[in-house]
Amino acid sequence: MAQAPSSPTLALLAPGAMGAAIAARLSSFGAGTILTNLDGRSDATLERARATNMVHASYAEIVERATCIYSVVPPVDAAGVAEAVLRAYKDAGSERELVFADCNAVNPESVKRMAALFDGTGITFLDGVIIGLPPTDGWNPGIYVSAAPEDTAVLDEFTLMSTKFGLNVLPLKGEGAGIGDASALKMSHGGIVKGTIGLFTTMILAANAASPSTAEGLLHALNLSQPTFVDLIIRFIPHMLPKAYRFVGEMEEVSGFVGDSGARTYEGLAGIFARVAKAQEDSPERGGEGDVALLLKFVEEARKTRETKP
Repeated sequence: MAQAPSSPTLALLAPGAMGAAIAARLSSFGAGTILTNLDGRSDATLERARATNMVHASYAEIVERATCIYSVVPPVDAAGVAEAVLRAYKDAGSERELVFADCNAVNPESVKRMAALFDGTGITFLDGVIIGLPPTDGWNPGIYVSAAPEDTAVLDEFTLMSTKFGLNVLPLKGEGAGIGDASALKMSHGGIVKGTIGLFTTMILAANAASPSTAEGLLHALNLSQPTFVDLIIRFIPHMLPKAYRFVGEMEEVSGFVGDSGARTYEGLAGIFARVAKAQEDSPERGGEGDVALLLKFVEEARKTRETKP
C-alpha cells in the first residue's frame, strides 16, 4: 500500500444493516463521507445510506478515489462484488495502489479464489471477517483480518487506519497466517454459534410438531437440566428471525468448510434457516401458528420461566 494520506477516502460495499453501521462508525470517528454503490438498491437501502453519511459512486469512481474498500455483503454476493471492483479497475487501466478488504462469511477456498483474481494488480486483497452484531454506541464487533505473508506491512497499515477510525480490527499474524485464515475463523465461529441457534430452532419446531404439550415439556426439561440453553434461546432466537435468510448462505459456506460427513449437518441447518426465512416472509405480522409464531411463543414462555426461577 502506498503511504496513506492524512484523510484517506474509504468505500464500503454495501449499506446493509452491518455495512451501514460500520460506515456510520467510520464517519463518526473522522473518516468523513463513505463511498458506496447504490445502483439498483431499494428505497430502504438508499435511506440507510443517507442516514450513515454514505454517498453513491460508480465502481469506476470508487477504484479511482478510494484508498481502501471494505466489502460487507451477504456471502452469495461476495465474489460478484470483488469481480465488479476488479473489472472497473482494469477497465480504467489503473495502476494505483489500494486495498480491497473482503469482510464476508465465505469459506477459505472461496476467499482464496477471490484473492487470486487480484494477483498482478495494484489492489492488495485482505481476508477479513466480522464477529458480532453491528456496531452501536455501546458495542464494537471484532473484525479479524489476515493477509498473504508478503502483505504483512499492508495489513499493519490497514489495522492502524481502521482502528484510528473506530473499528476493532484484530490482525491474524504469526506462524502459518495467510489468506483464508480469517475466513476459517469465521466458519468455525459461525458453525458453533449459528449452528447452535439452528439446532435450537430445529428442535423447538420439531417439539411443536409433535404437540404443544411436548414443546411445553421441552422447555421444562431444558430449564431443569440446561438453564443456560434457555437463556441462549431467549437471547438468540428473536435476533435470528429477521436475519434467517442471511444464515442460509453462511451455513452453506460452513458446509463447504467442514467437508466430509460434517457437511450434511450444515446443509440441514441451511435448510432450517431457509424454512424460517420463508415463514418470516409469509407471516410479517408474526400471527397465527406458523413457525415464526411458534418460535416467539417458545421464547416468551422461556422468558417467563426464567423470570420466575427460584
